[in-house]
Amino acid sequence: MASEAPSPTIPLLTPCKLAKFNLSHRVVLAPLTRQRSYGNVPQPHAILYYSQRATKGGLLISEATGVSDTAQGYVDTPGIWTKEHVEAWKPIVDAVHAKGGIFFCQIWHVGRVSNTGFQPNGQAPISCTDKGLTPQIRSNGIDVAQYTQPRRVRADEIPQIVNDFRLAARNAMEAGFDGVEIHGAHGYLVDQFMKDQVNDRTDEYGGSLENRCRFPLEVVKAVADEIGAEQVGIRLSPFAHHAECWDSNPKELGLYMANSLNKYGILYCHMVEPRMKTPLEQVECPDSLVPMRKAFNGSFIVAGGYDRKDGNNAVAEDRADLVAYGRWFLANPDLPKRFELDAILNKYHRETFYTSDPIAGYTDYPFLEVIS
Repeated sequence: MASEAPSPTIPLLTPCKLAKFNLSHRVVLAPLTRQRSYGNVPQPHAILYYSQRATKGGLLISEATGVSDTAQGYVDTPGIWTKEHVEAWKPIVDAVHAKGGIFFCQIWHVGRVSNTGFQPNGQAPISCTDKGLTPQIRSNGIDVAQYTQPRRVRADEIPQIVNDFRLAARNAMEAGFDGVEIHGAHGYLVDQFMKDQVNDRTDEYGGSLENRCRFPLEVVKAVADEIGAEQVGIRLSPFAHHAECWDSNPKELGLYMANSLNKYGILYCHMVEPRMKTPLEQVECPDSLVPMRKAFNGSFIVAGGYDRKDGNNAVAEDRADLVAYGRWFLANPDLPKRFELDAILNKYHRETFYTSDPIAGYTDYPFLEVIS
């Protein structure tokens, strides 16, 4: 009797060696702000949220987590700068590890994407510039976010901000995370320094590409020195215009960073595709991330608008080692299983992305009913 034909290989579901981490598949939970950490403290309901999406040998990246009390710009986003934060994260991390997952904490500072209401003592937000951000329509398409003109940080203050990232990385490891991802994307502080349409400094942190990337690379070095380069990643979006933060030569910027990161031997570089779209932002660019992928020596994660087919092609064509999914993983806690079966995906509900509800649009998306 003829044997059955072997099942076709699904590239996204093949194993991947990520330094000391043995991944069973290449589907990554992208960092997703959910605004359910009341008072900047991670909450018990996050235990279920993250553990639902954890699989043995699967990589999860946490929502963006503030490195200091000046890092905030949104309601109820988590922090990692106090002992209370560390203790609150521990049971969440433990729940992911109990499922066999690998969990990285994304650490961030929003910079000028803030206002005095989020800042200690009502002070102005800090940035590389004193150029303000115009009011922005929020992702729900209704509300308007107001921003305060930022204060340009002095060069002698920058080491303290670098140290905030270093201490946040140490705290993340104390909380049990397997590593950290530095948020260098989407118009926040690290990105503000890199992009020439925001950074108008004339000192050693502005002007040339090398100078604009000085602060980001100082953060990378400090974090890598603190916890070990093999436990550090960074997310970059050289092509994006989010929060009025863009660069006149994004390909050059992306290549410079990819090459410069090699000096520090970090674990991975996580880049957002130029085709990345949101309802409020349309970014089209004929360039791709392939040159950056080739330039960077570590593992390469891509994100931005991928579906199952796109992700499989990216891995099969060696354009990426791993593919991060945001909205689809949010709405499908069993996304790797659905990709395995090529099953229909739950639709995501944008109106519940950023609510404070501990259940609705958070832990109530259904799993597949698989009959064994």
